[in-house]
Amino acid sequence: MASDLVEKAKEESMNGHSELAAELLTQAISLNPDNGELYVERAQVNINLNNFAGAVSDANKAIELNRNLPKAYLLKGVACMKLGQYQTAKTDLEKGTSLAPGESEFINLIKECDIYVAEETCDMSIEEVQSNEDLTKQVTVPSSKPKYRYEFYQKPDELVVTIFAKGVPQDCVVLDFGEQMLSVRINVPGEDAYNFQPRLFGKIIRSKCRYDVLSTKIEIRLAKAEPITWKSLEYTKDITILQKACVSSGNGGRRPTYPSSKPMRVDWDKLEAQVKKEEKEEKLDGDAALNKFFRDLYQDADDDTRRAMRKSFVESHGTVLSTNWKEVGSKTVEGSPPDGMELKKWEY
Repeated sequence: MASDLVEKAKEESMNGHSELAAELLTQAISLNPDNGELYVERAQVNINLNNFAGAVSDANKAIELNRNLPKAYLLKGVACMKLGQYQTAKTDLEKGTSLAPGESEFINLIKECDIYVAEETCDMSIEEVQSNEDLTKQVTVPSSKPKYRYEFYQKPDELVVTIFAKGVPQDCVVLDFGEQMLSVRINVPGEDAYNFQPRLFGKIIRSKCRYDVLSTKIEIRLAKAEPITWKSLEYTKDITILQKACVSSGNGGRRPTYPSSKPMRVDWDKLEAQVKKEEKEEKLDGDAALNKFFRDLYQDADDDTRRAMRKSFVESHGTVLSTNWKEVGSKTVEGSPPDGMELKKWEY
């Protein structure tokens, strides 16, 4: 049945097998070609595969069969933006938001389209767009703080973006890399979705970009297409002279001449070490400070100390943390709850 194929496709997609998911959905469509929701599902998978033209085609077919599917307009808008078709994307997103009033995802993407459309059609800078009263309403940044903060640093060949999102499951994070675009979506059940979609300062090599979802953050490594110093993470129309990063050729050639008496060199390894040091020394409060203390203690410990910490923590159900392997290695560590509390063992 088509419904069984759809469920299987969703499972394969969640496991990262998007190509197999697309094949299963194609089989489901062949069994039920008049079901617009099947085309919506395949459009989502095509976006995961960076097949944006295919996603647009599927979204169009879904809309043709059923004009009341908000997600079809959303996915078409996303795919058109990836293809640089911002005016088309805006038109479909506006149609979608009429079916899902107040949906923040539509509103945020429409704002982004407004910026790109203004740049392309009027050759206007961000400052000029903000001076236009009508468009200012579209691009005004909300006064509330974003859900997650981010930082970045760079080397000659890559830029590292860190989004501080604690305890986010890996399957709730979706990343996509464009030629000059980064798309991050964090969708934790029961919470508002977080979208971060900057147009990057420079172009990147998509095949070399990667990311890791860690316990306290998401670390994204963007491979630069050119070894230049980015003045910011996001694209800007300010006219600047891009500085080539210092890359040793290893051929013993003569050094380039500089107008000043000494060339300016950036020690990228030192800069990265400094950033990690500052991160390590970051002042935190409450549970965050306590967690950081134990994390640093474990990271700098020898093998016996780590074994002692793991064994004591697990056997005591999280109530004892010992660093003395000689003390805990030959016995079972009993739980030691705080005064006034009782230790209970839960059965699953």
